[in-house]
Amino acid sequence: MDAVTDKDLHAKRADARMNIAAILDSATRCLARDPDASLADIAREAGVGRVTLYGHFDSRSTLVAHVVDAAMAHSESELEKVDLTGDPVDAMQRLLVASWWLTHRHGALVQAAEKSLEPAQIHAAHEEPLTRMRALLQRGRLAGCFRQDMPLPWQVTMIQGILHGASAAVHRGDHTADEACELIATSVLAALTPPDAAG
Repeated sequence: MDAVTDKDLHAKRADARMNIAAILDSATRCLARDPDASLADIAREAGVGRVTLYGHFDSRSTLVAHVVDAAMAHSESELEKVDLTGDPVDAMQRLLVASWWLTHRHGALVQAAEKSLEPAQIHAAHEEPLTRMRALLQRGRLAGCFRQDMPLPWQVTMIQGILHGASAAVHRGDHTADEACELIATSVLAALTPPDAAG
């Protein structure tokens, strides 16, 4: 039997990296469409066998965790580009629009994560975007633009609920993504407006 050369090992590692990338891309697409997509569906779309998939990801929850990590890293890099300076209301509108399109892009992935991951894992994945949202809310509260008669953590929860609810509504066909974008901004800003400023 011939000895395995460094070139052979390098080629195998390159194949493994390509397979992992294909599996992660496929899993992101499949889970964004259907949170219950099977590993067989994901492997088929990736063009690999189930044995290959299991060789890289030992369980569905491991694969979902990797997909969530990649989606959150992409989301964080996009959210870092949002201009949060100036008027807090305008900044919130920009952040909501960016957050919506990222949430919409990942579709049912949130539901897949909720079914496969521990709550602590989901919370940890959202921590950086939530830190940004909390800071903007706090700045808006101090400026008198956002209401202070409800706890800030509740405002964050409300915004998350509206974003995730909008994603489910679009997935069901109740609204288009463009309609949802406008409704999210209108709903959140109305809920944040201090009662005395609402007129």
